Amino acid sequence: MTLEEILSQKAKLSSESKPTIFDINIKEDETSIANLLNDNKIQHVVDDFKEQLSEFFAVKNPSKVFSPTFKEELESYISSLEKEKPFQYHGKWVYFPWLSTLVHILDENDFQLVRTARNKNLINAEEQEKFYNATIGIGGLSVGNSVALSIVLQGGGKRIKLADFDTLALTNTNRVRAGVQNLGLQKVLVTARQIYEINPYAELEVFADGLTKENTGQFFSGPPKLDVVIDELDNLAIKCLIREEARRCRVPLVMAADNGDNGVVDIERYDLDPETKFFHGRIGDVSYEKLVGLDKMGIGRLIVQHIGVETVTNRVHESMPEIGKTIVSWPQLGGAALLNGSAVAYSVRRILNSQSIEDNRAQISLDEKLIPNFNSPEEIKKRAESTENFKKIFGL
Repeated sequence: MTLEEILSQKAKLSSESKPTIFDINIKEDETSIANLLNDNKIQHVVDDFKEQLSEFFAVKNPSKVFSPTFKEELESYISSLEKEKPFQYHGKWVYFPWLSTLVHILDENDFQLVRTARNKNLINAEEQEKFYNATIGIGGLSVGNSVALSIVLQGGGKRIKLADFDTLALTNTNRVRAGVQNLGLQKVLVTARQIYEINPYAELEVFADGLTKENTGQFFSGPPKLDVVIDELDNLAIKCLIREEARRCRVPLVMAADNGDNGVVDIERYDLDPETKFFHGRIGDVSYEKLVGLDKMGIGRLIVQHIGVETVTNRVHESMPEIGKTIVSWPQLGGAALLNGSAVAYSVRRILNSQSIEDNRAQISLDEKLIPNFNSPEEIKKRAESTENFKKIFGL
C-alpha cells in the first residue's frame, strides 16, 4: 500500500466525541479498560490522582494549610486511603477516544469541589451550585465556542446543549480556540470535546444540524428544559425563531456581537416579560418568514443596524462595502470573541442566580478604555463623519 493510500484511509477514520467513565471496582469496567489496552486504543495514561487527593485535603481543611503539622496530616490522610485499597481503585478513570488517553480523576462531587476551589469566594457555594446545575443552550459556535468555554472554566453548565451545522475551517481559527487537528470536524464536536476535557462529568446534547424549525422545540423543552439560551447564530431568521421559542418557554436570552475589538451584549428577559420585543425593537417588526431569504450582505446590514450605526467602529464601516470585492465576509477578531465569551458567561451566571443584570444592552469597548483621546472632540467628529458616510452607502 502506498503512502498516499495509507494517508487517505487514515483521514477517513473518526473517533467518538464523548468520553467513557469507568469505575474499576466494577469488574465489567475493569475488563473494558483491559480490552482497550490490549487493542492499543489507549496510547497514554495520565495518573495524577495523588496530587488531586492532596488538593482535595487542602480544600476541605483550609485552616490547616499553613499549620506546621499540615504535611504530616496530609500524609496520614493519603496513607489511610491507600490502606483502604490501592489508589487505582479510588475515583474514576476517563477514556477520551479522540485522544487515545485514559485519565484518573476524583469522583464527581470531589472533582467539582477541587476544580472550582479557586473560584471562592468570587463565586460563593450557593452561586456555584446554581451555575453548575443549570441547563444552558448555545446556538452558534464561533463566538459560542468562547462562551461555552468561559462558562465551563468557571464551573458552570454541567448540562449544555450545543447547536451548529458547520464544520471548522481554517478561516475560523482566528477566533475559535481550536487547533488545526480539528479542521473539518463539526464545531459542535470541537466544542463538546473541549468541554469534556475540562469537565468529563458534563452532560452534553449535540444538535449537529444546527437549529431548525423542526428541532428548536426540543432544544428548548428537552428534557431537560433550558434555563437560559445564548444566541451566537449568524442566521437572522433562526435568531428570530429562537426568540419565538424563548418567549413561548419564558427563557431568558443572552447574545453578544463583535464590533471590531469590542463587544455588544444584549439581554432579553422573556422569563420576566414575555412581551419583550425581539432585539428590543432595534431592527423593527421582524419574523422568521421575513428574514429567511436574506443574503449575507442583507444579514450584515441588519446586524449593523442592530448593533447601531453610531456604535460600529470605523474599521467595520470601511470593511462592510468591501464584502464581495476585497474581502469575503464581515471581519471578526479572536480577542473580541474571547471578550464576548467572558461577558456572556458573566451575564448568564448572574441571571441563573437571580442577581441584578442589565436587561437591554451593554457596550464593552476596549477602544474607549485604552485609546488615548478616544472621547476628544476631534475623535468624536471623525467617528461621526465615518458614520454619515456609512449611512449614505447603505441607505440607512
